[in-house]
Amino acid sequence: MQALRDCIAALSLGVGMAVLPAHAASYPERAVTIVVPAAPGGGGDFTARLLADGLAKQLGQSVIVENRAGAGGNIAAQYVARTQPDGYTLLLAYSGTHVANATLYPDRQWDPVKSYAPVALAITAPHVIVINKDLPVKDLKGLIEYARQRPGEIDYASSGYGTIQHIGTELLALRTGTRMTHVPYQGAGAAMADLLSGQVDLLVTTPPAVVGHLRNNALRALAIASKRRHPMLADVPTTAEAGLPGVELDAWFALYAPAGTPRESIDRLAQATRTVVESDDFRQRAEQAGTYATFMGPDELAAYTASQLKFWADVVQQADIRKP
Repeated sequence: MQALRDCIAALSLGVGMAVLPAHAASYPERAVTIVVPAAPGGGGDFTARLLADGLAKQLGQSVIVENRAGAGGNIAAQYVARTQPDGYTLLLAYSGTHVANATLYPDRQWDPVKSYAPVALAITAPHVIVINKDLPVKDLKGLIEYARQRPGEIDYASSGYGTIQHIGTELLALRTGTRMTHVPYQGAGAAMADLLSGQVDLLVTTPPAVVGHLRNNALRALAIASKRRHPMLADVPTTAEAGLPGVELDAWFALYAPAGTPRESIDRLAQATRTVVESDDFRQRAEQAGTYATFMGPDELAAYTASQLKFWADVVQQADIRKP
């Protein structure tokens, strides 16, 4: 009798293992939802919708974009972390909240590593350092020297406390031994308006926000805080070319699934995302929006997330950045 039980158990295990590949091969069997931690119209929303178009074709199912804005991205992050880990609900994470919030919001109800299974990174977005045209400096070295001679006198704008514009400019100050005064705004539009009018002196932002103003000589670009120049601003040097290596500020957007999602589903999503991101159409549309199509798979994204968490935590702590 015991031998019979052992035989049945072995057969059951074999059947269960045989079923797994078939189940994985059938994923997805219904629509997949990408949750964006911001309102429509921003970089995350753009990335999600650009991905959704391509993923729907690759997966053979509808891909829905759902915007859940609020609490600095924490509402969407917590929602996805608590959903069923079945591969049908994904978070389109933005680096400005996904890694920075780990330090800025110590009481948040989700963890950027433990709560998620990394799927794929899709887009990186460089930032450019721009100044009001009347500030008497011509290049990045000139700005650094000007700021060192006038501690606290340069006012820099951001779209709010804890944003990548805020943290990124503090990174610039830390690396150059300067001190500038933060002027937070309720959104990038108001910050740009006051930069143009001369109410503030400096802003770190993405290329599309400033290209038109640079062409009209309303602003001056000093450097792209990235490893390479951007086609939109081909004449603007990188920070390394401008004499300040090591100051890089690339935002990024990546897909994460709830922790516990089957690896077969993760791999299926990652492969589909890779095909989309590496397509000519995706690359061209990304560059037109001032970003880069940049793919990372699950394991590479996991390592990158960990390194980014440490990097931004160090900047936030060194600059003593706190939510008001």
